[in-house]
Amino acid sequence: MKLTEIKTFLEEKAQQYESFDFIEVDPIQIPHQFSLKEDIEISGFLAATIAWGNRKSIINNAQKMMQLMDQAPYDFVINHKEIDLARFEGFVHRTFNAEDLRYFIKALRHVYQEHQGLEQLFSSQATPKSLQVAIHHFKKVFFSLPHQQRTQKHVSDPLKGSAAKRLNMYLRWMVRSNKNGVDFGLWPSIHPRQLSCPLDVHSGNVARKLRLLKRKQNDGKALLELDTALRKMDPEDPVKFDYALFGLGVFEKF
Repeated sequence: MKLTEIKTFLEEKAQQYESFDFIEVDPIQIPHQFSLKEDIEISGFLAATIAWGNRKSIINNAQKMMQLMDQAPYDFVINHKEIDLARFEGFVHRTFNAEDLRYFIKALRHVYQEHQGLEQLFSSQATPKSLQVAIHHFKKVFFSLPHQQRTQKHVSDPLKGSAAKRLNMYLRWMVRSNKNGVDFGLWPSIHPRQLSCPLDVHSGNVARKLRLLKRKQNDGKALLELDTALRKMDPEDPVKFDYALFGLGVFEKF
């Protein structure tokens, strides 16, 4: 297939999958429960953090986190006392446990109280065509409080070679337009052209079959290769093709 043919094919598939039906089977349904900007940001960030493994388990455990925060994540983050964090005892999603969640709550409060919130923290270090340096900066700030070293593994660093799939997915949620009712378009300080594709096993395998990606590992170098290909097809909104790549891989076994 020529690049123009691939573009047409992926645009059709992106339009097919970027719909309300997608929300019902994806962790993005968690932030869709809220209307307050900060609730959407925090619930989305926590849901994206545990977005690996079985999708049903991801959604169930993300919902459990919201219930533990009384369905008011921003209020809980800002106003919690140390004793309130005891309620997370026993929470676990794969290797993300109660100790990790307690730290994440404290770190999020620090972000809102000292760095003007998640949008400002990411946008302050954004470059014209990438948010990978911004993700690196975010991780430094996020782990600037005393913490267990093990908790750091739950936030990826692109400058250490990671594709940072979950954070790139979260940024897509926050930044891309909400015109189709799936993503939120909450962060106008960041443009969709700066986003990177949430590269995982599904999107990576489909991209390789379409010859948009040659590198075998799903790492930072592969992400740059895929981003470059997607930007050739749509420099203003390259990550819309994530819906096509992911949908083809998960739902159509392409």
